[in-house]
Amino acid sequence: MKCIHIALLCVQENAESRPTMASVVVMLNASSFTLPRPSEPGFYSGDGESSMSRDNHKSSITSLNSVTITELDPR
Repeated sequence: MKCIHIALLCVQENAESRPTMASVVVMLNASSFTLPRPSEPGFYSGDGESSMSRDNHKSSITSLNSVTITELDPR
């Protein structure tokens, strides 16, 4: 649960709100460190659709990507 809490702190919308890597290491190693309460992540919209995709929903262009795989056989 501690790792999830720290992960939520690391995905804050404002970079100033995110902990530094040094702070993350201290938080992970300390047994009695009080973690700040995370706010909603920047990409959370509450309705299951990201705010970025909601903003660009009407103007997005869908494309189909395909991948080919070539098997190499020795001689």
